[in-house]
Amino acid sequence: QFLSDVGLDYLTLSRAAGTLSGGESQRIRLATQIGSGLVGVLYILDEPSIGLHQKDNEKLLRSLRHLTDIGNTLIVVEHDEETMYAADYIVDVGPGAGDHGGEIVAAGSIDAIKNCKRSITGQYLSG
Repeated sequence: QFLSDVGLDYLTLSRAAGTLSGGESQRIRLATQIGSGLVGVLYILDEPSIGLHQKDNEKLLRSLRHLTDIGNTLIVVEHDEETMYAADYIVDVGPGAGDHGGEIVAAGSIDAIKNCKRSITGQYLSG
């Protein structure tokens, strides 16, 4: 059930670990944590939605919300729009990538990010 909850219900037991993508490996570890029922844990996830179909992304977001609902904290590095809309708080780091970034451009709710003129992410989310 936990693998299904993070969008990995297509995996079989005969699948070799070396053939898993980085995102699949990360979501397997996440499923293990969800199943453990631990509370008071800080999870840091790097683009957990990468490679997911939208239907599976919705499952992942429900699982992430469950982790916070039971008393955990999540920090998620993500570029997925749906994930950003589901976030309680966003820190937009930029203004560009690599050497052109590293500054906190905006922080707060999705609306605060969208209303920040310096935020490329906010411009993207505003359409």
